[in-house]
Amino acid sequence: MTDTRRRVKLYALNVDRQWDDRGTGHVSSTYVDRLKGISLLVRAEADGSLLLESKILPDTLYQKQQDTLIVWAEGDNFDLALSFQEKAGCDEIWEKICQVQGKDPSVDITQEVVEESEDERYDEMPDSGPPIELPPVELGRLEEIKRLISSNISSSTRKEKLAEAIENECYISKLMDVFHMCEDLSNMDGLHHLYDIMKTIFLLNKNALFEVMFADDLIFDIVGCLEYDPSTTAPRKHRQYLRTMSKFKEVIPISNPELLAKIHQTYRVQYIQDVVLPTPTVFEDNMLSALSSFIFFNKVEIVTLIQEDEKFLPDLLGLLTDENTPDAKRRDLVLFLKEYCNFAHSLQPQGKESFYKTLSSLGILSALELTLPSDDLPTKTASIDILTYIVEFSPSVVREYTLQQASTSDEEELLLINVIIDQMITDTDPELGRAVQLMGILKILIDPENMLASSNKSEKTDFLTNFYKHSIHVLIAPLLANTVSNEPAKDDCQTVQLLGIILELLSFCVEHHSYHIKNCILTKDLLRRILVLMKSSHTFLVLCALRFMRKIIALKDEFYNRYIVKGNLFAPVIDAFIRNNGRYNLLDSAVLEMFEFLKLEDIKSLCSHVVENYGKVLDEVDYVQTFKALKLKYNQNQDKLRDRDKTSIDSVLRNSRFRRDQRQLEEEEEMWFNEEDEFEEGEAVVPANASIASNIIAKKISSELDSLGKPVGDRKNEGCSGGKAVGAKASLMNNNLSSSGPLSPTSTDNKCAALFNKALVDYEGDSDEEEEEVGQLLSPHKRPRFS
Repeated sequence: MTDTRRRVKLYALNVDRQWDDRGTGHVSSTYVDRLKGISLLVRAEADGSLLLESKILPDTLYQKQQDTLIVWAEGDNFDLALSFQEKAGCDEIWEKICQVQGKDPSVDITQEVVEESEDERYDEMPDSGPPIELPPVELGRLEEIKRLISSNISSSTRKEKLAEAIENECYISKLMDVFHMCEDLSNMDGLHHLYDIMKTIFLLNKNALFEVMFADDLIFDIVGCLEYDPSTTAPRKHRQYLRTMSKFKEVIPISNPELLAKIHQTYRVQYIQDVVLPTPTVFEDNMLSALSSFIFFNKVEIVTLIQEDEKFLPDLLGLLTDENTPDAKRRDLVLFLKEYCNFAHSLQPQGKESFYKTLSSLGILSALELTLPSDDLPTKTASIDILTYIVEFSPSVVREYTLQQASTSDEEELLLINVIIDQMITDTDPELGRAVQLMGILKILIDPENMLASSNKSEKTDFLTNFYKHSIHVLIAPLLANTVSNEPAKDDCQTVQLLGIILELLSFCVEHHSYHIKNCILTKDLLRRILVLMKSSHTFLVLCALRFMRKIIALKDEFYNRYIVKGNLFAPVIDAFIRNNGRYNLLDSAVLEMFEFLKLEDIKSLCSHVVENYGKVLDEVDYVQTFKALKLKYNQNQDKLRDRDKTSIDSVLRNSRFRRDQRQLEEEEEMWFNEEDEFEEGEAVVPANASIASNIIAKKISSELDSLGKPVGDRKNEGCSGGKAVGAKASLMNNNLSSSGPLSPTSTDNKCAALFNKALVDYEGDSDEEEEEVGQLLSPHKRPRFS
């Protein structure tokens, strides 16, 4: 197995000046033929893939920090860092780097910084040789020290020399001795000089100096120096706050002294960065990157040390879920867990995944079920923050947990997702800050875009089915309760904000869930209830209800369209539009945009409904052309519909006259003429009304019997035998026909005539030519023959 001394984490500094975790692996220094030199190679611990291949160049600046970090830059904006598991491995690689560059391994930095500008390099050449000589640390020479340090901060080369001199001469400790003297004498000029000196030392951006400054014996003195800002009239009280106000509560005994020291140090350095140091200018922003890196790596180490402790987290979560734990103790536990998650939030995905898997396996979600409904506001707020961290990183963990709950418990109110909804709709905050945060959590959980789907697991189907079965009614309960009548039951500010949050979630569902939310809306008549809110005195809520309807219309789903038409659900929108009375505001624009969408997308069913039911009212709106254009579109659609119907009728008539099989036509003609003498003039072989006669003509022109070559007598018998070729074929081809009267059981000829009558389609609106033909047929003395 590979030596753990060479086990490292590879980091790269991103554009936001934050360190990205590029993976864990093992480092080696070997000769690479392709690069023609000794190179640092990092191979991934998981699969052996190459994470890093970096040639050790003679002029690259390498820094060793905190005994386990090696940091360097490749190019102008690409900083890399190796974080070693053990100090011995870091020392081995550092010796190799120094060997290639010909440096003494005892140094913490291998190169001077080479400036890009030739002019600057030329100007600094005389100064690059001798080291900087610092004045003795005396009370009377503080102003001289301040000028010297400030004059060397603008040059990278001189900064390196200055930092080296300060470190080698233990200058910071000596400055702290003078600081105590100035405080004892109340020498404000000296204290102001010390403030400027310490601020400039921070801008040197050297990790080696931070190690000295943030040691337990000096950190409070450093903070004390930074209390005496010359721009303020009175000194700050940062030390008092750190010592008395911010006391560390050890909710679970920490047996590891290294962990305890790191926690204290990280908190104090974070306070220095966020509160004590003045806000850096644009030019100073990048000069504090080493301070950010120092805090980042401290947090990584704290998270790792806590995870490696086999008792700490199980004991913490055990106390958190214990019913006998006092409320004050539970609050401290939740606050500590929140800070722990906050530290882990800065980790990269691999570290986060390990962290949240550990918490999930220990029952963090079960614990949050108990702490979310807490009456103690700090406990509740911290619990929401913890849940936010978990859901933002891995919503699938929470979904899987709720599905397991639903399958093992029949009590819906105990489901975690219902607890979240309940806390959202019962938030007592006048501004509903916690409700908004919980809404964000719910939106991530019900978002199908981040749901898994595979052959053996369909998270989207299972979770959404469970949500709409067990939770949707909890979400819409306040909405339904407030819209029982034709006006909102409550219209106060807090209720309006809550209903706005619920409508935002429902609008999200309409946009992203198809089947489930449609079924919910149609079965619960939800849109009608929501449109009751159009009568609210708060325009914000009116717009929320309108936006919900607009989301539905945007889908162009005919199920929704029929629901809107049948329920006359445009009425509340038109009423609100009329009440607005043409005022140029957001409501007016939103309503107009909705109708403009109907026109542009040509949603015919809704366009027709609006014009036919509200055309007279909307005709009076003349300050925009929307409704005139909508009516024009409606008229065009009606004209197209009439033209299409006429074309369809003409097409059917043409098909019935000219596209039938000619053999069937000839057989019918022969049958007609062979039998006409057998009937008396008064018998109704030809129906008395012109429409049925037209049908006979159409049938005769369009038909032909299959037995064209048979003798006339055979064709006669075959054509008039009930249930044989002609009748059967005609019935199949005209499946929507009905008999005009009962057949006579004694007259074969009447059967035949009735069969023709049964097998004909009665078309309306035949041409004049057809009427003339019918007239000839109706004349008993003039029966034309067709050749």
